[in-house]
Amino acid sequence: MDRETLLAKLDEKFAAMGQDTNVHLEGLLHNTPITYWDYIQTDALLNLQIQRTNLPDEMVFIMYHQVNELLFKMILWEMDQIADNQDLTPEFFTEHLSRISRYFDVLANSFEIMGDGMEVAQYMKFRNTLTPASGFQSAQYRLIEFSSTEIINLIDARFKMNFDIENKSFEEIFENLYWQAAGKDFKTGEKSTLLNLFEKRYKAEFLRYIEDYQKKNLWTRFKELPEEAQNNIDLRNAMRHYDHTVNVKWVMAHYNAAGKYLLSGDEDVEATGGSDWRKYMHPKYQRRIFFPTLWTEEEHKNWGITNLESYEILK
Repeated sequence: MDRETLLAKLDEKFAAMGQDTNVHLEGLLHNTPITYWDYIQTDALLNLQIQRTNLPDEMVFIMYHQVNELLFKMILWEMDQIADNQDLTPEFFTEHLSRISRYFDVLANSFEIMGDGMEVAQYMKFRNTLTPASGFQSAQYRLIEFSSTEIINLIDARFKMNFDIENKSFEEIFENLYWQAAGKDFKTGEKSTLLNLFEKRYKAEFLRYIEDYQKKNLWTRFKELPEEAQNNIDLRNAMRHYDHTVNVKWVMAHYNAAGKYLLSGDEDVEATGGSDWRKYMHPKYQRRIFFPTLWTEEEHKNWGITNLESYEILK
């Protein structure tokens, strides 16, 4: 683009904003060059790791979870692009869902950092300083779930069959989400400190998000597509890949990493939040599926049993 054309376009841009181009050009005279460390905010990022103990492997634990949260943010960024696209095509859907799946593939394949990157003895010491905090309290992960599917697919498996969601308030729906099982006694209604603290911080935001995303989650946006687009084989495979990666592969990677530490002694150990982590985490119990009709009856029946390693790619 030549100089005159560039200046003309700048005039057009700033005029639309009610701004004077010359003022902005003069401002460039006083700008300093951008650097990598300023753009990425490296100093701030590297000062966010605060240990609670003097055990070196606690730093691995902190940084690993911070990397997870950054990847969760990248996933939510892509989710919004699908959710808010007014001219959604199967090609756009597939491309951005594939990005999301790649991020989750990284997450699922990275648990060796935790599984093999910390001494069991060190972890079993510093974990006691974390109680009642838990990875359960990742708000971004919950937002990813709300962004992925209709809320009925996140209801506790014990109640889903007879759950009259059409006549329930969002508050009532929230009380029956599957992950409530990690911190709630459903017989008494009593909640653990883990769950009380989590809800005090995020419940209001979650309720707003659930209401908003019931109209534009991935599953709803898929079902809004024309039938021909819904039958796009690349999109259907991308949907199945994402569903399996999040609800089986990622969950089992987390489950196995937790097991290495929590089952390392002579007795079972509770998760830091106090949950029965094995029944809460293993996919065969909740059979959580984001996109139910994209899987056969047999696949539903054996979810978390025969598909722990792989699933059928559609031809």
